Parts: sequence; structure tokens; C-alpha cells
Amino acid sequence: MREEEEDEAPLEAAPRRMGPGLRAGAMAILVLVGGCLGGAVVRWVAMAFAPDEEPPAEVLEVRPTPNVIVAVRDLARLESASFHVERVIDLESRQRRVFGLVEAEDSILLVAAADVVAGVDLSQLRDTDVVIDPSGRSATITLPPVEIFSARLDNDRTYVHTRETDLLARRRESLETRARREAERTLQQAAIDGGIIARAERNAARTVETLIRSLGFDVVTVRFRAPED
Repeated sequence: MREEEEDEAPLEAAPRRMGPGLRAGAMAILVLVGGCLGGAVVRWVAMAFAPDEEPPAEVLEVRPTPNVIVAVRDLARLESASFHVERVIDLESRQRRVFGLVEAEDSILLVAAADVVAGVDLSQLRDTDVVIDPSGRSATITLPPVEIFSARLDNDRTYVHTRETDLLARRRESLETRARREAERTLQQAAIDGGIIARAERNAARTVETLIRSLGFDVVTVRFRAPED
């Protein structure tokens, strides 16, 4: 009986072996998955341990401040000439140190450029400065004297070329401001010496004459009032 029962018991399935083709495919899948995982791990490690980008050496921040209007003026200016002048300002601050035994210097070399504008302020016209002939054919205009309206430094072309401070000298923070002020003064004088007043008079007279003639006057005379009047 035992032998018959043993003969009738179901046989267990024998383990199946993969053929050469299946083994090759499985290996290929494992290699592909391992490569993807390995690449992801390498990228994660590189991102985790890579040094941060080098911060900029200098960050310029302009903080907003409130605006305050302190003056308002109505202008009636006829700008008739503009000169662009350049020069180098060499400014030194000589200082005595060590009980006056040692001389030290704080110096600056400023390359300055300025636009000098001259013209006529028409708001200074008087009632007696415009004389019209009764026939309406001629007019005489006496303009205020030509003046320098502005002598502003061109910040795009003005820069500090050299700034030197001796070891024992005290650095004057206001030295650049003084150099810029000196540049404006000397550049304005250079424009005057170069003839900006005469050119401004000619251009202003021509402009006013053309304007008055366009109103129907045949004879127009333009004069300039003396500065002391």
C-alpha cells in the first residue's frame, strides 16, 4: 500500500533553467539599470559636494531715500553756445608730521571734462529793451548781457587717475571734492578765454533777429546791454 501511495503522489516541478538568450537579456537589463542608478548617484554626489559659485567681490546697493524739492524757478534762457573742455587737475595736500620734521603728501590726479554753456536770460528783458518803429517796419532789441549758465563736469569722462597718500600723511577725504570744484572753476575760465562769450553773443543775436524778422519786420537791430547796467 505504501508503494502504491508513493507511486500515486504528484511529482514536484523541477526548477527551470534559463537559456543562454534569457541570461544575456537579464544581464543587459541589470547593466542598464545599474548604469542609470550609478549616473544618478554620481550627479547627486557632485551637486552635494560641489563648491558654491564664487560670490562677487563687490556688491553695489543703492538704497532709496525720499526726494525733497527745495526750490522751483521759471526759466526763460536762450542757450547760444556750449564748449566742451578737458584738463588734468593735480592737487596736493602737504602736511607736516613728527613735530614738523617730516613733510608728507596726500595727492590726487583728476582727469576732468566739463560742458560750459553760455547764453542770454530773456527773463531780464525790460519794457524799454524793445523799440518798434511806428510804421512797423523796423525793431530794435536790447538783450541782457551774455552769462555763463553752467559749467558741469561730465561724469562719464571725469575720473580719478591716481590717488597717493604717504605713509605718515592723513588721507583727506574731501580732496576729490576740492579737485572737482577746482576743475569746474578752471574749465569755466578756459571756456571764457576761448571766446565762448563772443560766440554766444553772435548766436543769440542771429537767433533773435531771425525770430523778429519772421514776425514781418524788415529791419531788425540786436544789441546787448552792458553788464553793469
